[in-house]
Amino acid sequence: MNKRPEPIIFLMLLLLLSAAKESAGQAIYQHVSSKEIYSFLDEMAAERIIELNSAVKPYTREFIALQLALIMQQSDKLNKRQLKELQFYLKDYNKERMPDKKFRKRFDIFYYKDSLFTFSLNPILGLQYWYNDNGSNFHRWNGGEVFASVGKHLGVYASLRDNHERDMLSGPDYLTTRAAARYKSGQDFSEMRGGITLAWKWGTFGLVKDHYEWGNFYRYPNVFSSKPPSITHLKLNIKPVRWFEFNYMHGWLASGVVDSLRTYPYTTSYGNSTRTVYRSKYLAANLFTFKPLKNLFFSIGNSIVYSDDNPNPAYLIPVMLYKSIDHSSNQYLSDEGGQNSQFYIDISSRQINHLHLYATLFFDDISTERLFENGHPDYYSFKAGFRMSNLVSNLFLTAEYTQTYPLVYKHTIPTTTFESNFYNMGHYLQDNSRGIYADLIYRPIRGLSLTVWYDFAQVGPDHEELGTNRIDVVNMYLDTVKWQSSTIGFSARYQIINDVFAFCEIEHATITGEIEKYTPPYFRNSPVTLSVGVNYGF
Repeated sequence: MNKRPEPIIFLMLLLLLSAAKESAGQAIYQHVSSKEIYSFLDEMAAERIIELNSAVKPYTREFIALQLALIMQQSDKLNKRQLKELQFYLKDYNKERMPDKKFRKRFDIFYYKDSLFTFSLNPILGLQYWYNDNGSNFHRWNGGEVFASVGKHLGVYASLRDNHERDMLSGPDYLTTRAAARYKSGQDFSEMRGGITLAWKWGTFGLVKDHYEWGNFYRYPNVFSSKPPSITHLKLNIKPVRWFEFNYMHGWLASGVVDSLRTYPYTTSYGNSTRTVYRSKYLAANLFTFKPLKNLFFSIGNSIVYSDDNPNPAYLIPVMLYKSIDHSSNQYLSDEGGQNSQFYIDISSRQINHLHLYATLFFDDISTERLFENGHPDYYSFKAGFRMSNLVSNLFLTAEYTQTYPLVYKHTIPTTTFESNFYNMGHYLQDNSRGIYADLIYRPIRGLSLTVWYDFAQVGPDHEELGTNRIDVVNMYLDTVKWQSSTIGFSARYQIINDVFAFCEIEHATITGEIEKYTPPYFRNSPVTLSVGVNYGF
């Protein structure tokens, strides 16, 4: 058994504590489901009022508060709706900037602040109801969230949400953007998120259990998505200069693969049973972001999913090329003995006023030999899109295209797949797929979003299931279509007060092909679905 490397983690913490000498706000992460504040910052960046590296989410509350303060300095450039949005969000995020409670603050169940300690508590409550030809369905959730800070550097946050669905809507094979559910009994599941973080002037470090998203997108990311259940991970962010930012994470994934040697039977007064033990599985990932010109961001990074060992100290080094480490530290260089590496590039430009252009390339296991043999990079996912903001006041136009070749996100070894809890960590359409998305959003007043959208998706054969040769498979992109969805919809969403929403949605979906495999039962054979709901918190 290899020596456990946990002391290295504590050494990293001590080194980072010694760096925290200058005043900084606490790193409390705002969950990626808080789409309205993320959209507002994106809009302000498109107006070139602020600069925004949107390739890595979530943002911290301190970062959001700083951006809002910068926007306030140019409030004369905002229209009436934007100014009210700004004032609305400051009621919440001024908690990070104001030294006391003497400002127009949002409603909280409990809020305390003094010169040393800050504490906030709010409930999480929600209900969503659907109706279509298959009858009615609902999802309800309840829980609570807290965040606190001690002194100038330490932040702590936690969120618990207990869920119940009448009919189950999630599953690893279902091609939907809905967040994953790890059902514990029947239609019940829960999600616990939180972390403890350290912040200083030019960086943050934390041990968190949370969701994250890497890569620019509006419909869905193709590097890391927030669909799998949240994972525990070490998280490092460094911004030493205006033109460079670095992100790193090391995560503990759920393999779901039984370790038969460590699984054991036991006997109690209740009878005989078995303790099932699962194989270890980890993720290491980094992203280097450069800003060569104002409002232009170029990001490049790599990751590796590895298993069957304790956490490898080499993968705890943030700046490494992990595929090369695998080649030198693994005694087997075959596919059966190696780990699963990835490489990605992201470009984001807001240099033209009102316009955000972006593109992402995700490579799964680059091979120069296959590159020359096939004539193009194999096993990759490509995404490109744009959003036009306020070309007509308060009107937004978005278009996004995604193309993913066969066997991207796939791996032959069950313990090194690009998954956690069997849910793919990348794009929701997975491999051998194409997605086209467009929407038109109108925001007439503060807090109200009216959206019309169109979504077209195609998925081809599962070549991993078919056992197709990996050299030949790149020439079989969507050679046949096994599942296809064409959806048009309308939604209205209104934020009544901070974190309190009312929403409704109607969509018409035409789904063909292997519906039983890829579509949740409730949405099969019913083209029109109506949905309404309310929630307090996320």
